[in-house]
Amino acid sequence: MAAAAEAVKPMKATSDGVFQGENPLHSALPLAILQICIVVVLTRVLAFLLRPLRQPRVIAEIIGGILLGPSAIGRSSAFIDTVFPKQSLTVLDTLANIGLLFFLFLVGLELDLRSLRRTGAGALAIAVAGISLPFVLGIATSFVLQNTVARGVPTGPFLVFMGVALSITAFPVLARILAELKLLTTDLGRMAMSAAAVNDVAAWILLALAIALSGTGSPLVSLWVLLTGVGFVVSSFLFLRPLLAWMARRSPEGEPVKEIYICATLSIVLAAGFVTDTIGIHALFGAFIVGIIVPKDGPFAGVLLEKVEDLISGLLLPLYFVSSGLKTNVLTIKGGESWGLLVLVVATACIGKIGGTVLASLIASVPLREAVTLGVLMNTKGLVELIVLNIGKDRHVLNDETFAILVLMALINTFITTPLVMAIYKPARQGLPYKNRAVQRANPEDELRMMACFHSTRNIPTMINLMESSRGTRRRGITVYAMHLVELSERSSAIYMVHKARRNGMPFWNRRFNGDGDQLVVAFQTYQQLSRVSIRAMTAISDLHTMHEDVVTSAHQKRAALIVLPFHKLHQMDGHMESMGDEYQHINQRVVRHAPCSVAILVDRGLGGAAQVAASDVSYNIAVLFFGGRDDREALAYATRMVEHPGIALHVLRFVPKPGAAGADSGNDSAAADEASLADFRGNVADGNDSVRYEERAAGGKTDVVEAIKAMGPCNLFLVGQGTPCVPLADRSTDCPELGPVGSYLALPEFSTVASVLVMKQYDPTAEHYDLVEEVADIVMDIDTPGPRSSGSRKW
Repeated sequence: MAAAAEAVKPMKATSDGVFQGENPLHSALPLAILQICIVVVLTRVLAFLLRPLRQPRVIAEIIGGILLGPSAIGRSSAFIDTVFPKQSLTVLDTLANIGLLFFLFLVGLELDLRSLRRTGAGALAIAVAGISLPFVLGIATSFVLQNTVARGVPTGPFLVFMGVALSITAFPVLARILAELKLLTTDLGRMAMSAAAVNDVAAWILLALAIALSGTGSPLVSLWVLLTGVGFVVSSFLFLRPLLAWMARRSPEGEPVKEIYICATLSIVLAAGFVTDTIGIHALFGAFIVGIIVPKDGPFAGVLLEKVEDLISGLLLPLYFVSSGLKTNVLTIKGGESWGLLVLVVATACIGKIGGTVLASLIASVPLREAVTLGVLMNTKGLVELIVLNIGKDRHVLNDETFAILVLMALINTFITTPLVMAIYKPARQGLPYKNRAVQRANPEDELRMMACFHSTRNIPTMINLMESSRGTRRRGITVYAMHLVELSERSSAIYMVHKARRNGMPFWNRRFNGDGDQLVVAFQTYQQLSRVSIRAMTAISDLHTMHEDVVTSAHQKRAALIVLPFHKLHQMDGHMESMGDEYQHINQRVVRHAPCSVAILVDRGLGGAAQVAASDVSYNIAVLFFGGRDDREALAYATRMVEHPGIALHVLRFVPKPGAAGADSGNDSAAADEASLADFRGNVADGNDSVRYEERAAGGKTDVVEAIKAMGPCNLFLVGQGTPCVPLADRSTDCPELGPVGSYLALPEFSTVASVLVMKQYDPTAEHYDLVEEVADIVMDIDTPGPRSSGSRKW
């Protein structure tokens, strides 16, 4: 008896330390900290390994939970008794359920009831069919399971749990898959999200029914549970919604949300969870309902997301997957019969979900390929599926083997979603053909359309000062598309932003002054009001590996002649350059490779200082280093436009190879074009213009070139070509081939710590291109909104 009492003795909260002879792992807090660290490290490593397969993080978290359970690492009794002893599971489950409670609140925040009301008949029919057929097939499958591996379980609740388990679509996981595949705001994506939202609400209703039926009391008790749950939902809309709306109204755009409002809302989430747990339909329902009724207009919902998501999704929620994994023993699935049942359940889930969705989609006149893609997307499982299964396990509706089979079914169905969609559905990016794809053009009076990309506030002042310097005096002026490049993360707030996209998967416009909560575009919109430059501010949220697709596609559809990209290294106070990461360099390299127009990479050393410079205060010295070739001619053409600004002085330094030097007798086919460009520049720009200085220097080698550059005097901005015919000037190898032989040298801190550099790459229509956009002449497109649409296309 003493041994038994010792075994169930509750753990102390904290330990006295190893020097007092205590093992910290025998106390609740140190053990919980260790558990959280192990879970977070394992799931993040798995997520990193699965990243090339473009799997959502939930897959890594499910697999991590299973690995820590009795299916793998947990088979070691020493590991389980040390890291996950039985007396610690109550604390673990409590922390996991608190994380789950707030995560379901976040899911509710992502779900906008107005989108449900706007759901068309087609999406509603697809949602109903996507629920009904797998629910019916799930009930049919349950009879097979009851006669094999699930003998003795209560029939009614088991039928409902099986139906719900097979008919669920994971709304948050689906949103992340769609966002990563750039489908979230396409017609297909919007239909999938609408159907998934209806499916999500229906699944929670069915789950409430299943929980009520799984109680041990009489049917009358189950009826009371259901009616009281309905009463709670009605009361929440009648009493809680006005309170939350009042707090949202008192949180205007541009002002910080008061801490008391955040605290009150999170307390309401906990209180609602307490009420629904008291009713008997699980605390998660209360949190989910509160998330749904929070007003989605204004910054209130977005701030709640940002305050809660990192702690919950990063630290506490993974504990739920471990809690589930500790109950999952894949080794209980043994023998041909059990594995055959797993195949049956997976096949039934796929046939029911995909088949029902495809049939309803075809009836709604959705093309076959899109219908099959929609069916695969709707077959996504995830956290909600695990919640259903765990509730069923806790209520003794599912035994160990059935539970393991259904967990593997959820894992397999979600794992295959992304590869299947990528294989089936490859939406064509289409755009109109256009002629002005470079700054150098036959008619310099044509409007210059330019796309300026930026990652953070560090890039904005120089970008705006560059725009001010580039506006020229021509009648048609300049149009700038300022694109904020945001990395798509697993965070709910990223999906919340993508939801605000206008249509068809392209980067979206910020229409209001403080558009869509993106503070960074305000600087560009303010500059537009104070200048003659026409600016369209936009935001692209994308995975870093595919971000170049957004840049290139948008540039083509906006008929841009020049894309300006920020260099991947940031200028620091002491003069050196600090890299943002190789991923950002690869974005620039991919844009250069795929761009439909000229590209410029801006090495920013504070052109004009750390703030926007007024037009009357612009005073820059700009230098063009001209060696010859297409890219140097582009740099000269851009400088010709910039020198029209009254505050800019231009120095063009042409390097002429000495007789016998490398490049002197190369027979370059572009030599005639170089001479024509320089003659035009001297005749129409330099002659009689005190702001322009043209100089030619003989250069025999690298030393002559470097000395000539250093002798030019103070300069704010250098313009150089990327593919200039010059030997590399740097004494050491650089890791920036996208800057070319001259730009790489100018970007070194040994050369300068104050002069910015703009490296130009002119579009070459004769070169081999890796086009991401199919040019089609017969499409209807509004250039200033992000959306082409085939003239004969159908809106589903």
